[in-house]
Amino acid sequence: MHDRPPLRRRLSGLALALGVNFALLLVLLTLGIIPTPERKPSNATVVDLIPEDHSHKAQPTQAPAPKRPTPKPPPIILPVKPTIAAPPPQPRDHKQPWLEMSSDQMAAADIRNLPKPAPGEGDSEEVGKGPHGETLYNAEWAREPTDAELAGYLPKNAPDGWGLVACKTIPGNRVEDCVELGQSPAGSHLASAVRQAAWQFRVRPPRKGGKVLVGEWVRIRIDYERIGG
Repeated sequence: MHDRPPLRRRLSGLALALGVNFALLLVLLTLGIIPTPERKPSNATVVDLIPEDHSHKAQPTQAPAPKRPTPKPPPIILPVKPTIAAPPPQPRDHKQPWLEMSSDQMAAADIRNLPKPAPGEGDSEEVGKGPHGETLYNAEWAREPTDAELAGYLPKNAPDGWGLVACKTIPGNRVEDCVELGQSPAGSHLASAVRQAAWQFRVRPPRKGGKVLVGEWVRIRIDYERIGG
């Protein structure tokens, strides 16, 4: 029986064999006989194990809102020809809100065909001449004056009598520019009292031929009578 070589010697021999093989491999690689294997890109996922900074917390990712389907507008249908519905027929016995008249009846109802007043009918009465020769008409009251309107212009201890004036008519049934025409008894100042109170009078302007003659002159007479003697 042969004794087995010691362990140190075997290890030395193994190291020498490995060194020789490694040297041969380097020679072959240097000469280009054995190509260097290329590295293929790795598809492995790299995980970062560095602990996160707790001061910045990851914000939760909000899921996008689902998109609502856009409703389609209804189709527009144009008529081929515009149509107008005829009104329903009215019953024959339906009462109309107006009266049916013939052409003769309508002509008879025309106010232009009414008889016109005869010339001079409705005219104011002419009673003389005004202060400058104008036609003087008799006055027609629109409103008679009150006792209070007349009494304030009567002289003290005025006797019974009358006063007569002529005044020019103006719009609004009023008069102006009055002048004294006469009085009774003489010297009673009753005509002056009528003239001063005339601004309150309401007198219609004279009429002639259907026309209102504003600006013409009228004669006004006021009779005074004491009550209770």
